[in-house]
Amino acid sequence: MSTITVRPATPGDFPAIAKVAVATGQDEEWAGSDPAYLAYLLEHGTLLVAGRDGSVTGFGATRLIGGGPAAVSMLCDLFVHPGTHGRGCGRAILSALWPEPAGPDGPRRMTFSSQHAHALPLYTRFGLDAWWPLLYLAGDVRAVRAPDGWTVAPASVAEVAAAEQGWTGVDRSADHRAWAARPHGQPVRAFRHGELAAAGTAAGQGAEYGLAHLALAPGAPAGDAVLAVLATLPAPAGRARVCLPGPHPAVRPLFAAGWRHQDSDLFMASDPRLLDPRRAVPNPGGA
Repeated sequence: MSTITVRPATPGDFPAIAKVAVATGQDEEWAGSDPAYLAYLLEHGTLLVAGRDGSVTGFGATRLIGGGPAAVSMLCDLFVHPGTHGRGCGRAILSALWPEPAGPDGPRRMTFSSQHAHALPLYTRFGLDAWWPLLYLAGDVRAVRAPDGWTVAPASVAEVAAAEQGWTGVDRSADHRAWAARPHGQPVRAFRHGELAAAGTAAGQGAEYGLAHLALAPGAPAGDAVLAVLATLPAPAGRARVCLPGPHPAVRPLFAAGWRHQDSDLFMASDPRLLDPRRAVPNPGGA
């Protein structure tokens, strides 16, 4: 049997990466296989491909977010062709991405990974001590009503990034530029009774148009902010999608509006505070 090889990806690997993602049942854009997102990972993170005999049978990516003791090493994507499950491709990618567990002074480890066979071994290997389900919900934005007192307006990347940095101290300008560059990418700001309460980006295409990221002002109600933004999305045909932590306060009213559970992921961390369900930060790795 030939040996699995793992190497850094190049733009020439993008078509093969897309085929792997689609073979797992993922939509090409939201699976991270659109060229803009892959190019972003090449520039801001680590993107690896694995395979045998020159073929690409899996890919994975990580990013380091933040700095100092609050830095987070995040698994953005990990996809392995279903025809190769159990043959070591996923383990080889993980070993290359994270050769050693973080020490007490290293970055806290998180994963954003589909619920597959790699999730629990990863949980054990890196001493992760908390996990949270993320739910992808799909529905009609016309069935969602903005709470009273909320208004949402288009914004610039600079305005959204400045708002988030002011609230969190983290400069995520590069993230917002990448999200805004996606099809239909639109930075937005949400105001509650005239006060800036949330800022984020909507992006996507077709039935996969939705809320990609939303940061909150201190004390802002996360559920109301999500509903306010969703209610104003100019989603094609009215259809949209959003990713939220399972107990997020916006989940119940979305279900009540006829939205349906579409998919699930696991979000795992070595610091339970990173999994606060009140944080309205959908899909931090692959949005």
